[in-house]
Amino acid sequence: MSLFKRLKNIVSKPEPPRAECGALQIGPGDVCEVSLVTYQVVGRTQNLRRNQVVLTLQDGVDIRYLAIEERERIAYALYVPIDGRLDSVEEVPTTLELDGTIYHLEEQFSGDIHVVGRTPFMQGGDQHVWQFQSDSRKLLRVEWQDGRFMLYEGEDVLPADVRVMRGS
Repeated sequence: MSLFKRLKNIVSKPEPPRAECGALQIGPGDVCEVSLVTYQVVGRTQNLRRNQVVLTLQDGVDIRYLAIEERERIAYALYVPIDGRLDSVEEVPTTLELDGTIYHLEEQFSGDIHVVGRTPFMQGGDQHVWQFQSDSRKLLRVEWQDGRFMLYEGEDVLPADVRVMRGS
């Protein structure tokens, strides 16, 4: 190496460290590790009125949904889609029984969503969400948009069990 190149390397500024990917900024093409399972993010649904995103995660043929909400702290919940049916958006009950587990309505909200990638609802619009919790801390999420219901069963995930990484 020449003397000029050595001086140039000493004087030049080092490259800035790569910025960490925030949990709410992750999107399709990125990678997310949840409870030691690595998933590729294939879709993202963002509620524009809340500080919340729901990521569609894929590991081989398995599909999971990671709900991320930032309030005082960031809260994570991992869901799997389940079969179920409700008759009307006006008649969602405050308690639901599913496979012997009773879920109680914890929160209900609606708002416009923005969709990117592969998600259960392929276009944005007004979405209604009901979040339920059982006495055993199991979660149930019901979403309604454009006359279609989606039901998910899941559990809270500790923030230490979630790691987000930028894709290539």
